[in-house]
Amino acid sequence: MPELKWYVVRVQSNKEETVKENIEKRVKMAGMEDRITRVLVPCEQVSEIRSGHRRIFERKSYPGYVMVEIEMAEDTWFLVRETPGVGDFVGAGNNPIPMSQHEVDRMLGQAQQSEEAAPKLLINFDESDTVRITTGAFENFEGVVEEVDREKGRVKVAVTIFGRNTLVELEYWQVEKF
Repeated sequence: MPELKWYVVRVQSNKEETVKENIEKRVKMAGMEDRITRVLVPCEQVSEIRSGHRRIFERKSYPGYVMVEIEMAEDTWFLVRETPGVGDFVGAGNNPIPMSQHEVDRMLGQAQQSEEAAPKLLINFDESDTVRITTGAFENFEGVVEEVDREKGRVKVAVTIFGRNTLVELEYWQVEKF
């Protein structure tokens, strides 16, 4: 039984999926499926609303990196290293460093969670940012974000009404960064 460990490989940015597929093809052609077992591009699903339309997309957790479960030997290292788009293994020189078990657990948990869970909300502003309200009773008012509830997708904005600061709770898609 080979000793399989997870390693991190640097790849060209925005080419992670292509490199993953290329590695998998090369492994199959070389007959090394038992020595290079899995190749992952950890992603999470994110939801955002732009121009009134909800959009769900996958965002890479580690852009520019691919994780490979491999029995490290000269031939397996060479096969992955010589795949088009692969930079090198993470480590010192020609000595790749395997991922620690807690990093592997976190990465695999994230990959499984993204397949099962509802998409996360992409909220492009934080507390103390100046925003403009785009819809509702306070449309075109400007205010300062006091609180962001990323779980519920709610934002509390301090708006000046008749010379007084008033806290207004809105959906995240009802405001935009100013």
